[in-house]
Amino acid sequence: MPDSFENIQCESCLTRTQNLFRHLTDSEIHQIALNKITQFYKRGSILYQENSHIKGFYCVQKGIIKIFKTGFDGKQQIIRFAKPGDIIGYRSVLSNEMACSSSQVLENCIVCKVPSDILVNLVKHNGNFALELLKLSCKELGEANTFLTDIAQKSARERLAEIILFLQNEFGSDVNGVLKLILTREELANIVGTATESVIRLLSEFKTEKLIELNGRKIKILDAPGLKLLANI
Repeated sequence: MPDSFENIQCESCLTRTQNLFRHLTDSEIHQIALNKITQFYKRGSILYQENSHIKGFYCVQKGIIKIFKTGFDGKQQIIRFAKPGDIIGYRSVLSNEMACSSSQVLENCIVCKVPSDILVNLVKHNGNFALELLKLSCKELGEANTFLTDIAQKSARERLAEIILFLQNEFGSDVNGVLKLILTREELANIVGTATESVIRLLSEFKTEKLIELNGRKIKILDAPGLKLLANI
């Protein structure tokens, strides 16, 4: 179960520097602060589920969340990740539709939930905010189109190489060069769109080819140019 927090002030929140929120007036920020609910979620917690009615959008303050769809066989397909400063769930709020995906915590996170009517009001009365939200929607749509193209045209081997590079670019590496975001083999398979056994085999091949180094679930990139060539980026 999530725990509530009351010590995160919208006025001093770092996400105000993000493009989406930097256009809000002090009055609009105050309105969000009065109505939001801030909660802590542990790894594995579900924020919302596919085909459920979302009554607000979520702003990520800390941690990482995966956004995924579930197939008829129960297998997950990870669509994207949300990290600090990102918002999720807004599309369903604006379209007044059931959620088209689910969200689950990968790393313990703190999330602020803002009621639907606040978002709708901001879109109606703040043109700059609405424009930035439209840009965000277009960006996510473009990423979805790229993802579909990769699934259709690239092999699992190519997609896995691309995903490893994406994880480094998106979340970075520690001082030892190990990817900061540590995923299970099943989670990697759910991004690539293949069986877990295939990912295990491909990672072993990448290790043999000295493209990466493995230590349990930890992955260290040894040859980024080689991975880029393999991924056809």
